[in-house]
Amino acid sequence: MIGPIVMIDPVKMIGVVRGEPDRVEDTLRRLVEQWRPNTRLAGVIAESHGLPDRFCRAGFLRNIKTGERFSIFRDLGPGSTTCQLEGGGALTAAEAVQRDIAAGCDLVVLSKFGRLEGAGKGLAAAFRATLDARMPLLTSMSPAMEAAWAKRFGAAFTVLPAESVEVDAWWRAARATAAVCTG
Repeated sequence: MIGPIVMIDPVKMIGVVRGEPDRVEDTLRRLVEQWRPNTRLAGVIAESHGLPDRFCRAGFLRNIKTGERFSIFRDLGPGSTTCQLEGGGALTAAEAVQRDIAAGCDLVVLSKFGRLEGAGKGLAAAFRATLDARMPLLTSMSPAMEAAWAKRFGAAFTVLPAESVEVDAWWRAARATAAVCTG
């Protein structure tokens, strides 16, 4: 007699890390360093501008593969209560990521799907290149951006807490799934 059939949810190849922004970025940075020796990585990680008394948190995007840094903010000075993103830097970063994807990688880490990407700007082309290449993707996104994600890409994702152990477990499962699909 055959036992019951157990259905296992397939691993979603897109992981979205959620949590307090600094914790999300710290988790992504730590894991990139942990994975670097055994994983061909492409993508960008956000870095602070380091300027005191600024409302805007946007700073730079650092290319994971080359270390190149792209400015994504326009400094409006101390005391400003608005944030102006510099889309040109994000576009240049997206072009670099697309080249890195084309050169070959196992995982793409794109710091954030935010307002620019929701409008089809910023890193949107790098997100599209990752999805078109069917590469595992790790990113962050606020719940407020889910409708824009669905409209632009429609791809299902797994929400992960900003906990290194949980995100690493997702990557191990996604990597094994990707190996089965391509090997």
